[in-house]
Amino acid sequence: MPSAAAQPAGRVPVLGILSPHPKSMSPKGSDNPINTVLMRRGWKPGETLLIEYPDARGSEQRLAQVAAELAGKKVDVIWANGPEAAVAAARATSTIPIVFWGVMYPVEQGLIESFARPGRNLTGVAFTAAEESDGKRLELLREIAPAARRLAYLATPSARPGGPRLAAAAMAEAARALGYDLREFRVGKAEELEAAFAGMSAWGAQALVAQPSTFIFRERARIVDFANRNKLPSVFTLWDYVESGGLVAYAIDWRPTAARSFDYVDRILRGAKPAELPVDLPSKYVLAVNLRTARALGLIVPQSILLRADRVIE
Repeated sequence: MPSAAAQPAGRVPVLGILSPHPKSMSPKGSDNPINTVLMRRGWKPGETLLIEYPDARGSEQRLAQVAAELAGKKVDVIWANGPEAAVAAARATSTIPIVFWGVMYPVEQGLIESFARPGRNLTGVAFTAAEESDGKRLELLREIAPAARRLAYLATPSARPGGPRLAAAAMAEAARALGYDLREFRVGKAEELEAAFAGMSAWGAQALVAQPSTFIFRERARIVDFANRNKLPSVFTLWDYVESGGLVAYAIDWRPTAARSFDYVDRILRGAKPAELPVDLPSKYVLAVNLRTARALGLIVPQSILLRADRVIE
C-alpha cells in the first residue's frame, strides 16, 4: 500500500500524465502500465491516487502549455511520454519530480547529468542507444535489399541541439559506414508529409528509414503506405511499424519499458528522489519482419534473419 511517509496525512497524491495522447494512458485494459504497475502495487486511481490527464490534442506543440498547467497545479509527479514531453516538463518545473519514458540522449539534451546519477528532478527510462542500433538496422536492410543505395531518412525538425539532431547525426554516420547515400527529409506536421514523400520520389529514393518520434509514430500508417506503394524497403525503430505493414524493425519492446517507467513513479510517490534513481536503458531488442510486405516488394528475406526474428508476420 502507499507509504504514509511519502505524503502528508490525509492528502491524496496527484500524478500528471504529460503526453500528446493522454487518454491512451487511462487505466483501462490489463496491459496498461497504470494497471500492471501502479494498481498492482496498491494505488487506487481516484481513491489513493488522483491522475490528471490534460489534453494536448495530439499536438507536440501544445505540450509546453500542458506542462505549465500541471506545474501550476503542483502535482506530485509528472510522467512524460516521449522526448517532446520530457523537454516541455523540464522547462516547466525544476522542482516537481518528472519520470520520462522513450527519450533518446537525455544527457546531451540537458535533462540529466548522467545515467547513474541524474542529479536533477528527472529520471526514467531512455529509449535506445542510437549509435549501436542504427547500424544494426541498416545492416538488416542491406541483407534484405542489397541493391538499395539511396536511403531516405524521415526526421523531425529541431530548433535546439537535442535528440532529433543527435539521432540524425548517428543515422548519417551509420549510413556512411555501410555505403548508403542518405538524404534527410524533415517533417513536423501531418500536412508536410506529402511534400516529403514527393521529395523522396523526385530524388529517386530506394529505401526508407524513419527517426523515432511521437509525430512519426502517429503517422506510421501513411508512412508505411507510401513506402510500400513506391516499392521502398523500410526499416523502423518500433515493431508496431511492421504490424502496420513496414518491412523490418530492430527495436525495443516498448511495453515493458513503459511499465518500468511507472515503477519509478511508484518509488517517487513513496518518497524516493529522482536525482538518486539511475536512468534505465533498455538492453533487449526485438527483430520483427513482415513477410507479406517482402513478397509485395519482390524481396526474399534471408533465412538467417528469419531464424533470428522474434516476430514474423506471414
